[in-house]
Amino acid sequence: MKRVTLVDVFKHRVTQKYLQRSGINHAVTVTGYAFEMALEEGVDPDLATKSALLHDMGHYEWYRDGKWDYEEYRKHDIHAIKGAERAHKLLVRLGEDRLAAKEVSLAVLLHTDSYLPFGLDDKRTTLQDVVTRADEKDEQPLGMHHYKKMDKSEAVQLLHALDQRIEQVLEQKEKLSG
Repeated sequence: MKRVTLVDVFKHRVTQKYLQRSGINHAVTVTGYAFEMALEEGVDPDLATKSALLHDMGHYEWYRDGKWDYEEYRKHDIHAIKGAERAHKLLVRLGEDRLAAKEVSLAVLLHTDSYLPFGLDDKRTTLQDVVTRADEKDEQPLGMHHYKKMDKSEAVQLLHALDQRIEQVLEQKEKLSG
């Protein structure tokens, strides 16, 4: 089975629709952080980077007059729930292994506890924790990290480079186990 790449995921029309609204720069930056953290933590870098790329695809209602409405977002935030469902459907549509799609979806769902009446500290898996920490590393006050700009062609180049690094890690892991 051919691996669904980050570039495959990024170029899909559904991803484009939602990343335009939540911020391509933020998604790609968090993806890079997640790759490095995954290597440090012994987590599958393919799952970590896909989770990171898609972690905010539930954002879309929180813009008013073309600007991020942080107070409205905080009051009604369910972006992780919406994003988890969208991520799962997208990955399955692209041909991702269903168990992998589930793991990514759960990491998207649990990358924040802002929508929950309780915290998730010490309840996340290592994969989920990597995505959470990668997201937090790029956050800025009042959601300003969603405003940073990145050209789509630059995003594709960065994601392609990450895809190559992931392939190397997966090939090396396969050689060691097989």
